[in-house]
Amino acid sequence: MPLLARTILTPLHIDVRRGAVADLAAILVDGRISAGGDVAVVVGPGQGEQIAELIRPSLRSADVFTVAGGTLDAADDLGAKLRHRSYDAVVGIGGGKTIDVAKYAATRRGLPMVTVATALANDGIASPVASLVTDGIKGSYGVHIPIAVIVDLDFVEAGPERHNRAGIGDVVSNISALADWELARQVRGEPVDGLAASLARMGAEAVLAHRGDMGDDAFVTVLAEALISTGLAMAVCGTSRPASGGCHEIMHAVDALYPGTASHGELAGLGALFCTFLRGDERRFAEMSACLARHGLPRLPADVGLSDERFVEAVQFAPATRPDRYTILEHLAMSPTETRERLADYAGALRDLG
Repeated sequence: MPLLARTILTPLHIDVRRGAVADLAAILVDGRISAGGDVAVVVGPGQGEQIAELIRPSLRSADVFTVAGGTLDAADDLGAKLRHRSYDAVVGIGGGKTIDVAKYAATRRGLPMVTVATALANDGIASPVASLVTDGIKGSYGVHIPIAVIVDLDFVEAGPERHNRAGIGDVVSNISALADWELARQVRGEPVDGLAASLARMGAEAVLAHRGDMGDDAFVTVLAEALISTGLAMAVCGTSRPASGGCHEIMHAVDALYPGTASHGELAGLGALFCTFLRGDERRFAEMSACLARHGLPRLPADVGLSDERFVEAVQFAPATRPDRYTILEHLAMSPTETRERLADYAGALRDLG
């Protein structure tokens, strides 16, 4: 993915709490967003449609569009529909696929975008990236970050728990991504943006240290804020570097070779743990392993239905998914045999941790 457009814009409004959706209509008619409520509301099937119905009486001039699939075609089709009328803003309500479609279409139309997240599966809530599928392959596209982000814990709680837990894996992977960024600085002289790194690290450390779970409002709030701060980190530096290293190369490789294996966040967490082991950081490895285990997230290839051989194949293919990126995978340049041996050592280290 090319460098993202650098921006100093941060969301005007961040609201993470129970009952946040009740104030959504008032937020949308804020003069900085839309004085008259002339907005395009984009929803996916499910909870997004429920929220749209809740706010419809207060936003009589809003139009509601339903999208599905998370594809580039869906985003282009939405963009075409947005040309039929003058809107002040686009409101994406739903999970990652719906929000990414809304972000892409809003950016192409030059419209501000508001995110209303019903799941915490990944850091796309406030990121300058839209992940969309075209010809069966998921690609990343630079977009504007939202000007407001709303997370209603009631709707998050009502969603699939596995989707929300996956966001933990995505946040935790920041630790590995930042280590890869520092490695690239040391080996290739790649500049590191300190503010972006701090934003990404802050959220990851908070999730690692918190002993709550998805049934604890305090923990879910920390997770939501960590995902938002990760998106802002990418916006600050104009690249996905603060949140994407060898961990995401492995994730993209698995997606390309074995589509549908697991979610973005599950694979990112697994890839981050493996890369941290390769880096020889025993303290971080133990911390991350404990966090993933505590939340029931995968730590071994078998946990996502992959054989060791398929995982080795994915690790070998991983650097090709981001030829411009230098990570621990490029640094070690392991052969298939070496990868297989390190994977066996990794499994043994996990057994020792218990």
